Amino acid sequence: MRKHRLSVLLGSTLVALGLVACGTGSGNGSGGNGKSITIWEGYTGPEGKAFAHLITEYQQQNPGQKVSSLYVNNDNSLQKVLTAVRGGSVPDIAYLYGSWAPNVAQIPQVETLNSVVKQPGVNWNDFWVGERDVATVNGRVIGIPALVDNLAVVYNKTLFAQAGLQPPGPGWTWNEFVADAKKLTNPAKKQFGTAYVTPGSEDTVWHWEVLLWEAGGKILTPDNKQAAFDSPAGLKSLTTLQTMAVHDKSMYLDPTDQAYANVFNSGKIGMLVTGPWDLGVFPNVHYGVQIMPSFPGTSGGHQTISGPDNWVIFNNGSDRVKAAEKFLLWLTAPAQVKSFSLRTGDLPTRASVANAAGFQAGMDQALPGVDTFIKNLGNVRQARPQIPTYPKISQVLGNMVVSVLLGKSQPAAALHSAAQQVNQILAHPNQ
Repeated sequence: MRKHRLSVLLGSTLVALGLVACGTGSGNGSGGNGKSITIWEGYTGPEGKAFAHLITEYQQQNPGQKVSSLYVNNDNSLQKVLTAVRGGSVPDIAYLYGSWAPNVAQIPQVETLNSVVKQPGVNWNDFWVGERDVATVNGRVIGIPALVDNLAVVYNKTLFAQAGLQPPGPGWTWNEFVADAKKLTNPAKKQFGTAYVTPGSEDTVWHWEVLLWEAGGKILTPDNKQAAFDSPAGLKSLTTLQTMAVHDKSMYLDPTDQAYANVFNSGKIGMLVTGPWDLGVFPNVHYGVQIMPSFPGTSGGHQTISGPDNWVIFNNGSDRVKAAEKFLLWLTAPAQVKSFSLRTGDLPTRASVANAAGFQAGMDQALPGVDTFIKNLGNVRQARPQIPTYPKISQVLGNMVVSVLLGKSQPAAALHSAAQQVNQILAHPNQ
């Protein structure tokens, strides 16, 4: 879930377009003999070149098979898919954000892939648990993992040394993070200990959700019918952020969701909670990467959060569905996952690739620090609620976090108010 992949779509859009159905994958499709399939993807730069290379390789290995790739901006892909469904011209495969999965599952033409991922050699459990969770809606597999990432802490080694601080170790705590952030702050230099994005979007929310999980909390109850974050864990996580933003003034607040990268690259931020996508834009910083801190005495440990995306297959007739499945299983097999990661710096979507001898060292040589993000995939234990109303819930949570960081609300009151709003959403999902 790279920053530009954080968009979410309300389920009401599906209702408005008349596309809500049981999602059995029984679309009428457009037939065809399966010799040619179309895939919509949003790759650019090194990713675009690497993907084109893989398509060429596949076609060489499978004479007579044609894979036509069409660039579609990822932010707009679901809306274009919905329009294509109405017009009867849906692609065979589309790259879709994992945050859309519950809504994607409602599209009648979406194929169910439970039997596909159980085929010999697929090794479904080789994909990280966070990926499998996001590709599955109510027990139904609706996608094959296309991307995986996570959040960790990127820190400025030079600023740590200037402040007389030891670099953070893998066993560090949030108390240490808060204390280091305070010592790294220098108002005279307009220097901050850390930063937080505050547009109120999902980027605001998932940075807080990881703290909630580390504190031993949950977003919703197990049945997804009630808010569970108005809890001691919720209070601990939100108060930790409030301490830095309001009391210590050690947190740079970025409502643009973009400026923080330039501020960090200019040497004015000591620590940044971010993902591997940002490493390539810090040429001026002697940085290190460490896993997330923990809250001692809780069950959360050094958890992180991931925002995987999916390849989704649409029913354009049985032959084309089979051809699409064959291509995706090849594309997401270990050899191709390894090739794509080494060419792009993207994290490997399979654990076997990540753990292969020499792989992490090779990745880290090309992009220093990325090996920590690869290892950090083992700290992904859970996913955000896979329900159609999550986008509405995210809006409430985003407003809650921002109100506390701006000093407009106290954590306990903000949590209670947000929980009431979320419970209303869950009780009346179609409103």
